[in-house]
Amino acid sequence: MSNKVYVTYNQVHKLCQASADKILNEFNPNLMIAIGGGGYVPARILRSFLKRPGSHNIPIQAIGLSLYEDLGKDGVEEEIGTKVTRTQWLDLSSLEMANLIGKNVLIVDEVDDTRTTLEYAVRELEKDVELAQQQLGRTGEKTTFSIFVLHNKNKEKKGKLPADMLEEKRYHAAVTTEDVWICYPWEAKEIVLRGHSSGHRTMHIHQICYFRPKILLLIADFYYLNRDIEEHDKLAAENPLL
Repeated sequence: MSNKVYVTYNQVHKLCQASADKILNEFNPNLMIAIGGGGYVPARILRSFLKRPGSHNIPIQAIGLSLYEDLGKDGVEEEIGTKVTRTQWLDLSSLEMANLIGKNVLIVDEVDDTRTTLEYAVRELEKDVELAQQQLGRTGEKTTFSIFVLHNKNKEKKGKLPADMLEEKRYHAAVTTEDVWICYPWEAKEIVLRGHSSGHRTMHIHQICYFRPKILLLIADFYYLNRDIEEHDKLAAENPLL
C-alpha cells in the first residue's frame, strides 16, 4: 500500500450527502453509533442529511475501537494490529444499552479496510443488546444493525459481517477504492480555523487528542461548521481519490 491520497472535509460532506437518501430509505436509522476515532466526524455530518422535516435529530452514541498501531514515526503509515482494543464502550448498567433495543442502529466508520473492526463492533453490540433484552424482559423487540463507511477498500477482508446483513444489503460504502493509504482531514497535524475577525488561528490536533470520544463529537460539530485545512486540501487536489 504505497499510494497516499488525501480526502478533504468538503469531499466527506459530499459523500455523506450523496449517501443520505439510500440510508434513509433502506436503513431508516433512529440511532447512530460512531466508531472512534474516524467515525465521529462522518456521523455528525451525516446526521444533518438524515434529519427529516419536523423530526428530531438522530441521536449519536460513541464507541472507541483501535486496530491500528501508531509507530510514532513521521511520514510512516500506521500498521494494522493483531487485535481490536476497546477504548470506549456503551455502559451496560445505564440507559445506553436500553436505548438500542427495538431500534434501527446505523454504525458509522470512516473506512472498511480489513473489516476486523466492523466485525468486532457488530458482534459485540449484538451480544450486548441480547443481554440487555433478557435483563429488561424485552426479547420481542428486534434491533437491526446497518453499516455506513465513507470508503471501502477493494481487498480481501479478514473480518466477516453477518450473512443476513449482507443479504439484506444493510451495508453501504459511499466509495469503493483500491487498497491505498487514505489520509483524512481530521488526521492532519495542524489546522487553520477561520474566525469572524480578520486573520487566522492555528490549532494543533495533538492538543485535543486526549478528549473522551463524546467530547470529540462536539469537536466534530465545530469542524463541521468551521473548517479549512489548507495544506491537506492542497495535497488532496494533487492526489484526488474521488
